[in-house]
Amino acid sequence: MTKVVDSCVLVSALVDSGLDGAWSEAVVVEEPLIAPELVLVEASNVLRRLERSREISHVEASFAHASLLRLELDLFPFAPFAERVWELRENLTCYDAWYVAIAEAFGCQLATLDHRLSRASGPRCEIVTSPRSKGT
Repeated sequence: MTKVVDSCVLVSALVDSGLDGAWSEAVVVEEPLIAPELVLVEASNVLRRLERSREISHVEASFAHASLLRLELDLFPFAPFAERVWELRENLTCYDAWYVAIAEAFGCQLATLDHRLSRASGPRCEIVTSPRSKGT
């Protein structure tokens, strides 16, 4: 089943060896995956931050980034979703709303580790998250 994935899920699948990482990896191996074009920039920036804070090594960051670029993702531009993104502005950032708008347009789930997004009002799509994330 097609799933929208956010950058939290992609990064977790690539570098997290814990429960969220295992859940995210299971999501990422499901095909097909779709996301806004923004996801690669967001995920790259998170990997940079993790490397700069020494949470992961230079080698781990470089390997994860190369793996990120090899993932099979169908990426979508902003313009077709701009109106719905704007409609969601009261409850979501425009970044998060872009993920939601894509999931709504395709009638599919949005996978995230973002607790705030998973509890937001306004989205008309199913938002799924790690079982561990639901309790926090």
